[in-house]
Amino acid sequence: MRIAVPTDDGVSIAAHFGRSASFLIFNVEGGEIQGLALRPNSGRHSHVPGECQAGERPDVGHDHGRIVDLLTGCEVIICAGMGSRAAEALKSNGVKEILMTEAGPVEDAINAYLAGTLQPRVAGLCHCSH
Repeated sequence: MRIAVPTDDGVSIAAHFGRSASFLIFNVEGGEIQGLALRPNSGRHSHVPGECQAGERPDVGHDHGRIVDLLTGCEVIICAGMGSRAAEALKSNGVKEILMTEAGPVEDAINAYLAGTLQPRVAGLCHCSH
């Protein structure tokens, strides 16, 4: 199984999935981390919250295709914030689970996930209208 975590510094979970500088990709087998890779976010975008509303402002919309392609093969995403359109795109391309947690150390989140103790936030998706 592959788990992706957005990060800006390689240590902490980025505050927002699509704006992260890169993704840490963990290869997990038998409940143990077998490999780790850092993939730069070639689909990185930035916008003012609420600025990319599909239909209302088509001139500022973006698609998530490059990020989805970058994370092909990942089954789990652990992040601190993500828009609903990104979540839909990922799930339609094989991601089985998206867990929202507090921004903090990636290592703590991965270890908690593997131990079955990661407590996801109930209201997970970003509420900035995108």
